[in-house]
Amino acid sequence: MECYRAGIQVTMLTGDHPQTAAAIARQVGILQDEDEEKSGEHQALSLGPLVMTAREFDRLTDDEIDALPELPHVIARCSPDTKVKMIEAMHRRSGIVAMTGDGVNDSPSLKFADVGIAMGQTGSDVAKQASEIILTDDNFATIVRAIREGRRVFSNIQRFCCVLVSGNVAELVCLVIGLAFRDGLGETVFPLSPVAILVNNLLTGTPPAMALGVEKAWPTIMDEPPRSPSSGLFTWEVQGDIVFYGFGIGLLSIANFWLVMNGFGDGHMGEECNKAYSESCDLVFRARGTVFATLTLAILLHAYNCRRLRGPMWNWHMIRRVHENRFLFSGVVCGTILCILCIYVPGLNTSVLKLKGISWEWGIVLVTLLIFLILSELYKFAKRKLYKPLS
Repeated sequence: MECYRAGIQVTMLTGDHPQTAAAIARQVGILQDEDEEKSGEHQALSLGPLVMTAREFDRLTDDEIDALPELPHVIARCSPDTKVKMIEAMHRRSGIVAMTGDGVNDSPSLKFADVGIAMGQTGSDVAKQASEIILTDDNFATIVRAIREGRRVFSNIQRFCCVLVSGNVAELVCLVIGLAFRDGLGETVFPLSPVAILVNNLLTGTPPAMALGVEKAWPTIMDEPPRSPSSGLFTWEVQGDIVFYGFGIGLLSIANFWLVMNGFGDGHMGEECNKAYSESCDLVFRARGTVFATLTLAILLHAYNCRRLRGPMWNWHMIRRVHENRFLFSGVVCGTILCILCIYVPGLNTSVLKLKGISWEWGIVLVTLLIFLILSELYKFAKRKLYKPLS
């Protein structure tokens, strides 16, 4: 049943008698109640379109097979040629075929399938050599677990890429727009110093992204349909996430720089503030501290957004599970502590990072983070309405 929820069609090709094959298929869930009605299982000579013998299936031409509403779920009295013909029919329907087998007569179909899976305990040496995978415990449930694990790994790589690339886009947007700020000498006043950018990358890049790489599979992962082989990691949805989150964090960060400088300050950019701290650069350094805190904390929180690319993350149910991924939780907590230390440690802040400790500006930072979380939830809500449901 888990295979059907995941969009995987299981077909049984066996040498057993048709009635025996149909009975086994019903026991393991290959034939459902509605399938039994379609197949007409009580007919004496034929079990219908979903349960066929190899002779019935082999008599059909390729055009007749392609015209069937769906391929048979069970084929009895099967020969090696019948198995290859079924795989060809699945390929014509753009299916990705995994074939299991143990005997010498299974080797042609194991070789012809996209993924050949041989039985490790009862399989012949010929079948094992023709396969890509050897199932050491001869248990079909192991294949299902492998599919679940593969989906988990793929989705975690997507999360990894999303948080890394969108964080870099946010820095790029903030810095490029920051080129518009100039001092009295006509020189550009950077919203962040080069060293501060590197420290931000160190705090927000590797730890959260690596933590997302070990994220556990969500319970609904096997309810999602198979992805297209041509979609790749950067689907249109992931690209949209990168652009939205990247531009959102970047614009909010540079907006805070402007607020501190011009909204609550006098707009005086000082002189040569990119080189060293001076009294005339006090406001610029405080604005940089605000940008550094906003950018760092927003990207750290964005890592939690990437745990669920569509589902809500900031409701009470999910907030209670914030420590579920202990690596991510530790990375965000440590990143927050180090961010605060970078802002307030004397010498490190003004001399190295070219910023200064902030006070009332924390109110701007917290309001900005709240706005970012609200926008993130609204964006995910829009995606759930506009995109095709995953399950």
